[in-house]
Amino acid sequence: MDLRQLRYFLAIAKEGQITRAAKKLSIEQPPLSRQLKLIEEELGVALFDRQGKRMRLTEAGETLQKHAKDMLRQMDDTITEVKEIDMGLQGRLNIGSVFSCASLLPEKIACFRDRYPHVTFKILEGDHVVLGDYLADRSIELVVTRLPFESNDDHAKYETLHLPSDPFVMIVPKNRKWQQAKSHFRLKDLAATPLIALKSDKTVQLNEKIVNECLRLGFKPNIICECSSVSITIALVTAGIGVTILPKSVLTAFSIADIDMFELPDITARSEVGIIWLKDSYLTKKAKRFIDLFRQESGH
Repeated sequence: MDLRQLRYFLAIAKEGQITRAAKKLSIEQPPLSRQLKLIEEELGVALFDRQGKRMRLTEAGETLQKHAKDMLRQMDDTITEVKEIDMGLQGRLNIGSVFSCASLLPEKIACFRDRYPHVTFKILEGDHVVLGDYLADRSIELVVTRLPFESNDDHAKYETLHLPSDPFVMIVPKNRKWQQAKSHFRLKDLAATPLIALKSDKTVQLNEKIVNECLRLGFKPNIICECSSVSITIALVTAGIGVTILPKSVLTAFSIADIDMFELPDITARSEVGIIWLKDSYLTKKAKRFIDLFRQESGH
């Protein structure tokens, strides 16, 4: 069995159908079927349960899938490492970021491009689960994110560089009602105020910090809406639906024409920020140098 056959097998496993896998691989269906038959004959096991056109992995197939992914990833890392020996810093650096950390990127990318003008960037945005999947399949090398990183993967697989933490602030619509209310607020002043919470089904820790602060101060927050999108949360605030509490740095990604921000001195919790990457995967020179820019700032 060779690497080409492993790639064929993984394509069939992903697509669940020979026809679709052949289309993805840009080859004809009969040769792909023959290659799968050769693999099964060599191993002496059935890798798929055939159910009409659908193909589901057997237990043996699931085992091969896991190890095949690891082998191909190691081979790709080896090729990249060998090429980098004689290459200067060039090519594309693929990174991920949650939207609430997007403000951390422009300055660092500009600085990096000044030093290494032959490196380009691809940035993928998503929640922790999506970005964790991108890391696992090597679509990206690192993630700039809120901590803890709530992916589906084992946290022991990640290396983390902790960055300076971020205070929480209250964001309200810019209108006379709020401007005339006070020049400053405390979290406990918001006990009856409609609150829009930044939360998804899979990423809950940021919201839990705020809820726990409210409970510590003796009240249960009046959450009228849970929203997984920072942009939609801000839009709802702008429309006067409610207020929200977010890490302060989030606001640098928005125009502040329609919103006001108030510090909340009675919140003791802060939003933790960091860079995540896979411990046991090869990290390119580009990625290492990019992380180093953040490392210098954090003092690590």
